[in-house]
Amino acid sequence: MTSSPADQRLADLARLRRVRDRIDREYAQPLDVEALARDVHMSAGHLSRQFRAAYGEPPYAYLMTRRIERAMALLRRGDLSVTEVCFEVGCSSLGTFSTRFTELVGVPPSVYRQESAESTAGMPACVAKQVTRPVRNREAQPTESQLA
Repeated sequence: MTSSPADQRLADLARLRRVRDRIDREYAQPLDVEALARDVHMSAGHLSRQFRAAYGEPPYAYLMTRRIERAMALLRRGDLSVTEVCFEVGCSSLGTFSTRFTELVGVPPSVYRQESAESTAGMPACVAKQVTRPVRNREAQPTESQLA
């Protein structure tokens, strides 16, 4: 029995949702596109193309966005160094972490850490998370102070 194109599309969307949910859950674990694709019986290239079409960015960029969101929350807490936060969110390279953080947030993590404590003081964590959510797809424009 063959499936229709619509049935195949729904099956692909369900697999993409499983990949996205796994990234959301396991962002701090070592994840790579090949392993994610293998788990949903797709090639890495097909997964990347389909994921981008469904969610607006490839799986690796989505993973890094999740990691940066979590890093922002840890940096706002203020009790960990930038290096500790980098490793806590699953990044193995401080340079890559800092570069991606700056691309998404608009300021380096060290600057964000210093400024966020002042700008979110007294703000409930759930509100601070929404207000400081990173911009995806490298849309952050560098400014003098992103949080002022």
